[in-house]
Amino acid sequence: MPADIQQQAVTELEGGNVLFFPGLGFTLRDTEQDLLSSATPGSSKNISWDGARGRLRGSDLDGPLREALLAMMARYAASSRALLRALLPDYGPALLPARTSFRPVEAAGRSISWRKDDTRLHVDSFPSSPVQGRRILRVFSNINPVGLARSWRLGGSFEAVAQRFLPSLTRPVWGSARLLHWCSITRGERTPYDHYMLQLHDRMKADGAYQSAPDIIGCDFPPNTSWMVFTDQVPHAARQGQYLLEQTFLLPVAAQRDRSRAPLSVLEGLLGRVLV
Repeated sequence: MPADIQQQAVTELEGGNVLFFPGLGFTLRDTEQDLLSSATPGSSKNISWDGARGRLRGSDLDGPLREALLAMMARYAASSRALLRALLPDYGPALLPARTSFRPVEAAGRSISWRKDDTRLHVDSFPSSPVQGRRILRVFSNINPVGLARSWRLGGSFEAVAQRFLPSLTRPVWGSARLLHWCSITRGERTPYDHYMLQLHDRMKADGAYQSAPDIIGCDFPPNTSWMVFTDQVPHAARQGQYLLEQTFLLPVAAQRDRSRAPLSVLEGLLGRVLV
């Protein structure tokens, strides 16, 4: 891939923009077409695959359909890694693959709590898997078979969001991170950064005035297209859409070209203290 395209991709991503690939779809094999069914997820809204542990969660499928599901998610993980190696070579081995997700349930109209409602604007933070300052980079592909777009809403800059909500956030309680890890509630200890990002995620979703702010824009991602974004930085919400594949990557802030744009750097600057 041309070096100027690679450099521009990094600049746009770290600047808080979404990279859209209108000609880059993920094609299902014949054996995978039957996975586009409401029966695939069972009672879960998402199916996740942990390639490192070989662990599949969120689906009760067995037999050939389970094998097809595993093969599809493994192929998507591999194709996402190949895309990032070609487009973002500067990140190199610092870019760590995390979980792969298949989202076969319609995003709109689900009856769930506001905290789990991804139709509300938020930035990503993982309650049980602390990132400890690392970035969350995600690749998405719309595989809807009947022409339905994945509709998103995008909010303003992370800096503006942080300035708006930080005055309402509380400091972590001493010893709480160690206790959560000791009780196996979290996989690793939450840093103060994780603590603030989780609060920020919740405050954003709970604030009705913020959810209807005038700077929110809508965008549609048609079937057979892909996109990527730092979801810890860009306020986003999935308004509607069904059948989506997603691959998560984690990136240490030290591997960025412009570290000042990372949420960790922004929060540390606003709070005046080290968070990791």
